[in-house]
Amino acid sequence: MHMEKSVAIILAAGQGKRMQSSEKKQYMTLRGKQILTYSLEVFEKSFVDQIVIVVNKGEEEYVMQNIVLPGGFTKVSAIVPGGKERYHSVAAGLEVAHMLPEGEELAFCFIHDSARPFVTEEILERALDDVRKYNACVVGMPVKDTIKIMDVDGFVESTPNRDYTWAVQTPQVFDFDLALQCYRQLLKEEKNLLDHEIKITDDAMVIENFSHTQVYLTEGSYDNIKITTPEDLYLAERILDRREEMKQN
Repeated sequence: MHMEKSVAIILAAGQGKRMQSSEKKQYMTLRGKQILTYSLEVFEKSFVDQIVIVVNKGEEEYVMQNIVLPGGFTKVSAIVPGGKERYHSVAAGLEVAHMLPEGEELAFCFIHDSARPFVTEEILERALDDVRKYNACVVGMPVKDTIKIMDVDGFVESTPNRDYTWAVQTPQVFDFDLALQCYRQLLKEEKNLLDHEIKITDDAMVIENFSHTQVYLTEGSYDNIKITTPEDLYLAERILDRREEMKQN
C-alpha cells in the first residue's frame, strides 16, 4: 500500500512538427485510441492519486469532452494550458497541482510525455521505489549505439564510454517540493540561461542546475518509445502486435 500522495503531470502540449501531419501526435489514433489515452489508462490504474494534463491553450475542453470523460479518467483533477517551451508547461502543471485541495500533501510528481504511450505500471513502481530513496530519478535505458559528441563544424569531438551512457525517457520523478522550488528558480533565472544558450531539454536538467540533489537512473523499457516521426507509428504498431501475442500465449 502506498501512503504517500503522488501526482502525474502529463504533457500534451506539443506541436508534433516532425510528424508531418496536420493532426497533433498526442491526438492521433493508434489502434482506435488516441495516443494520449494510452498514458492516461496506465496512470489511472496505478497508485498515482491525481493527474494534471497540460495541453495547448484552447484545447482544454476538447481533451475533457473527447478523452477524459469518455475514458472515465476520474483521477484527472485539472487540464491546464501549457507554455512556449516544455519547461513552461511543466512549471504550469506543478503550480496547478500545488493548488489542488490535496496539493500540500503531495510527496512525489511523475512528469510524463503523452507521446510515450507504452509506459507501464511496472516502470512506475520502479520509479516510485527509487524516488523514495533518492528524491529524484529519471527513467531510461542504456544506449545500444555508440554516441559521438559533435563540434560546431560537424566533426567528431569525443566519444563517451557507452557503458555509462543512457537514453533518458519519461516519467521523470521527483520529490514534489523539490521539483516545485527548482522550476520556480528556473523561471526566475530563465533570461540568464537563454543568454548563455543553455537549453533545458528535460526535467532532470532543472534538478541538476537548481539543486544539489543527484538524479538516479531508473530502468525503463526499450518499448517506452517517444512517438515523434511517422516511422515511430509503425514501430508502435509492432509493439502492440507483440503485446497482443504475449497476452494470447
